Amino acid sequence: MPEAVYLLGAFTSFLCAVLLLRGYAAGKRKLLLWSGLCFAGLGISNGITFIDLILLPQVDLYSYRLAATAISIALLLYGLIWTSQ
Repeated sequence: MPEAVYLLGAFTSFLCAVLLLRGYAAGKRKLLLWSGLCFAGLGISNGITFIDLILLPQVDLYSYRLAATAISIALLLYGLIWTSQ
């Protein structure tokens, strides 16, 4: 059952990223771009979580998961600050 939760989390994040980036392509709103990039990174992080905990439990990928999440949140934070000016 945890496998399904990890995969659904990754799928949902990637779906949100696609929808946000598609909205950016249609309307050219910068916040949609940064939000889409953030969700793409969170989808990568969720994918790494699945690989780490389900496929390769003997390999520790925690630092990679943490780095992907930190970069994703940093992109969103940068976008929020940049678009507020």
